[in-house]
Amino acid sequence: MTSLPDIPLPSSIRSRYVDNINGLRMHVLEAGFETRGRPCVLLLHGFPELAFSWRKVMPVLAAAGYHVIAPDQRGYGRTTGWDPDYDGDLASFRLLNLVRDALGLVSAFGYRSVDAVVGHDFGSSVAAWCALVRPDVFRSVALMSAPFGGPPQIAFNTVDAPQVPKPEDPVHRELAALPRPRKHYQWYYSTREADADMHHAPQGVHDFLRAYYHHKSADWKANAPHPLQGWTASELARLPTYYVMDLAKDMAATVAEEMPSAGAIAANQWLPDRELSFYSAEYARTGFQGGLQWYRCGTSGEFIPELQTWSGRTIDVPSCFISGKQDWGTYQRPGVFEAMQTTACTRMIGCYLVDGAGHWVQQEQPAEVSRLLLGFLRGGANRC
Repeated sequence: MTSLPDIPLPSSIRSRYVDNINGLRMHVLEAGFETRGRPCVLLLHGFPELAFSWRKVMPVLAAAGYHVIAPDQRGYGRTTGWDPDYDGDLASFRLLNLVRDALGLVSAFGYRSVDAVVGHDFGSSVAAWCALVRPDVFRSVALMSAPFGGPPQIAFNTVDAPQVPKPEDPVHRELAALPRPRKHYQWYYSTREADADMHHAPQGVHDFLRAYYHHKSADWKANAPHPLQGWTASELARLPTYYVMDLAKDMAATVAEEMPSAGAIAANQWLPDRELSFYSAEYARTGFQGGLQWYRCGTSGEFIPELQTWSGRTIDVPSCFISGKQDWGTYQRPGVFEAMQTTACTRMIGCYLVDGAGHWVQQEQPAEVSRLLLGFLRGGANRC
């Protein structure tokens, strides 16, 4: 195996590999490993991030007495055993197999249950499904930046009124027909070209990620999210271009327009260039297709029927939601934030919008996120 450079981690976090996890050799960051028998917390990152994204939260949780495990998930970083090809095994990236990855990992560490599974961005979806499918193992769940509205519903009471096949979602055609033609990022991420657009971005992977992270952070002052009225082209067009892109532009060109100045980069405390360099080196090595496969599983519709097995089920373990106050991710799918609080999670202890943070909340405001997570783990969170 080719030797990889060291990860710039605090001394209390170690990097290691765990073999035979649902076909993967999984790379894991671990804190609080010095004392056996500690309660476990599992941290699941999103896109385009890595286990490294939890580096500021892990030491605090470990100091509070937890064994903290954060993997590079399937398709990411130093975890291997997944198919990197666009035309490869898409089914291995579906949500239930990602749950199987998480279950296999905590089982390998000798845990029959964990105190909490914490997921950010697309990792929030995995965490939600962990709690829904195996509440005996994942005894509480913290969702971050991506709310969960519940499993897809199966057709009901159709014996005498059979359902007509649903037409293709017209919103994409309507977005393209706007006076300023647009497209939704998740459908762009599902195209064959998306990986190369970012992996071989004209500005290079490092500057691409710098602009992407900046654009979705609280540093981009135009991030002032609010609820949308519905899943319509006119409402979705209110989203920033990292969610609803100009039709003719790829993501590299989209975020290049928002590249921060050299002075702003030098002043950045939550993601200094030396830390961004780790992300850019990893993505320059692996490309982005592994993470993009997750989006393709969602947009294809192919894997919705198996998720409908849990139609009508709710998350019944204690749950909380944490997001940046300047994070559009809370509202990007109209009604989901509200459904999470009213129907999808029956024991929603608290939801928190952290000021001074955009989408990368655990990196932008790690002290506050750590405080909220510890309060949740100890049962001291306040209701929304």
